[in-house]
Amino acid sequence: MKTEERTTGHHPPQQRTTGRRGDLIAAAAGVLLVTAAVLIGRAIQDAHGTLFAHWPPLLASWYPHTGPGTPAAVVVAAAVVAYGPGLAGRLPWRGLLATAWGASLVWILSLAMIDGWGRGIADRLTTKHEYLQVIGRFGDIGAALHGFTGHILIGRPDNWPAHVAGHPPGATLTFVLLDRIGLGGGGWAGAWCIVLGGSAVVAALIAVRALADERLARGAAPFLVLAPMAVWTGASADGYFAAVAAWSLALLALAATRRPHSPRPAAAAAAALGSGLLYGLTCYLSYGLTLIALLLLTVLLLTRTARPVPLFLLGALVVPVAFTLAGFNWWEGYRLLVERYHQGAGGIRPYSYWVWANLAATTVSAGLATVAGLRRAAAGAPGSVRALRTGTASARQRLILLTLAALLALLVADLSGMSKAETERIWQPFVLWLLPAAALLPPDTRRGWLTAQAVVALLVNHLLWTGW
Repeated sequence: MKTEERTTGHHPPQQRTTGRRGDLIAAAAGVLLVTAAVLIGRAIQDAHGTLFAHWPPLLASWYPHTGPGTPAAVVVAAAVVAYGPGLAGRLPWRGLLATAWGASLVWILSLAMIDGWGRGIADRLTTKHEYLQVIGRFGDIGAALHGFTGHILIGRPDNWPAHVAGHPPGATLTFVLLDRIGLGGGGWAGAWCIVLGGSAVVAALIAVRALADERLARGAAPFLVLAPMAVWTGASADGYFAAVAAWSLALLALAATRRPHSPRPAAAAAAALGSGLLYGLTCYLSYGLTLIALLLLTVLLLTRTARPVPLFLLGALVVPVAFTLAGFNWWEGYRLLVERYHQGAGGIRPYSYWVWANLAATTVSAGLATVAGLRRAAAGAPGSVRALRTGTASARQRLILLTLAALLALLVADLSGMSKAETERIWQPFVLWLLPAAALLPPDTRRGWLTAQAVVALLVNHLLWTGW
């Protein structure tokens, strides 16, 4: 009987009740964490002004409002709650991927449009801290890259705006190239981030199916679509970064799960090469996303193969070599970024608050369903590790290990002290891989948990003015 329960997922009534009670307790703990971060953060900010956030732990201001996107956001949320789980279970796989991408785009766009086209999308990447402020300084791209590190520190002549200085030049160069092909301005830049950011859902579904199974991927689909982090995906460059990193992981998962004597070996080789290429690009979009390597390593551990590694490494060299030949030194850029970080708000914001308040911000971004799912993942971690060692890990156990690897990467970023505040935005590439943990929740409770996800996103976007 115990073997049957373990393999079919059926548990005695008392165990089911206890598990569901544990889910609710985990969600309540998440609410308490966020409440504590708000109350303590407000007290610190009012007394000392050292948090540089008006509504900690989020970089936001209290601003109750509605907007053009309000009706659409409510309708999308209601539709995904009502029909999402059923459609995810019965649509053909390719149809599910297309539907998930479309629904994710509409959800992100409708949330952004609560603030209107200008404030919600077109103006987001044109503020004084953003990438589009420096497009004119990249008239000679080679010269701009060669001298990039010379403008990172505050006090240097023509020092870069905060987000330009805080990232390798791959981020800024993306928007420069969009401008060069006639897609200049904040509207096109915002659309780029939203469309690419929405595709991260598709990448995550492909990876979960390859590494776990299709049933769990289908269970995760509505939660990936209706994620509260969509508030910060539109229109943020970090949503674009999350998508690039996600496709790197998805391609590696496909390459690693392709059988050695597959009739299409070229497809596996292309996937491995493409994964490396995108990981190399990821590292030149954001310094902190080198930590995606932890998730890529987890893919290899879950699939118990190193076959894709040579081609992955070959692909991963392309972007670094190109930027190095162009004159940009990644390590020098990172060293100077650390110095600049401590020149500004990062050097004043108290680590003692943000080291745990960052997790409260992540709770808002990931949602309470993710917290409950991670509670189940943590409970299943010891058995999953043992099964991985013996090569007997089930699909559910492989999903548990994938989500916990993302949590580990996030915790490393947190402890580094280089992520004090704004983590609801900058940790999107990690939060994406926490969301599938909701597939571990009982199917008959998923609509309730999806409702909780939607309520968090709608409340944040209607009660707060989120900025970055």
